[in-house]
Amino acid sequence: MMNLKNIAIIYLFGVLAFSCKQQNKAESSKEEGELIFARGEMINNENFTGTAWLNNLVQADSVNQIAAGSVTFEPGARTKWHLHPAGQIILALEGVGYYQEKGKGKVIIKKGEVVKCPADIPHWHGASADTAFIQIAITGREKGETVWLERVTDDEYNSIK
Repeated sequence: MMNLKNIAIIYLFGVLAFSCKQQNKAESSKEEGELIFARGEMINNENFTGTAWLNNLVQADSVNQIAAGSVTFEPGARTKWHLHPAGQIILALEGVGYYQEKGKGKVIIKKGEVVKCPADIPHWHGASADTAFIQIAITGREKGETVWLERVTDDEYNSIK
């Protein structure tokens, strides 16, 4: 039979273990930068330059033809030129990003700003050269999938126009 001293020791070990677990959770959360959504999976395809992650939040289906995903771009990371047959909306959650439509100047996007990408207009978006950027991309799929085009050159990316 356990005596009071043994019960107290077991209790203290339990409290200590719980406290350490909570501290590790807090440190892990700080490392993720207090993200609204998890960073997701690293994007490993030819449609991005640099390092980026995607967390698919909503998949388009037969009932709702809208997809939404959180994209985290490391500094300098960006998409290829591309277009969306049904358009796209970008919600800036964190950092500083760039958006550019073909034939127009590059636009700086900051936390809290919204960009409406018109249907069938080639554009690209990504992080600024020195700051990561997190966005929610909301994309209509009822008129077709994203059409990927050529890479954004370093000259285009670094252009101030």
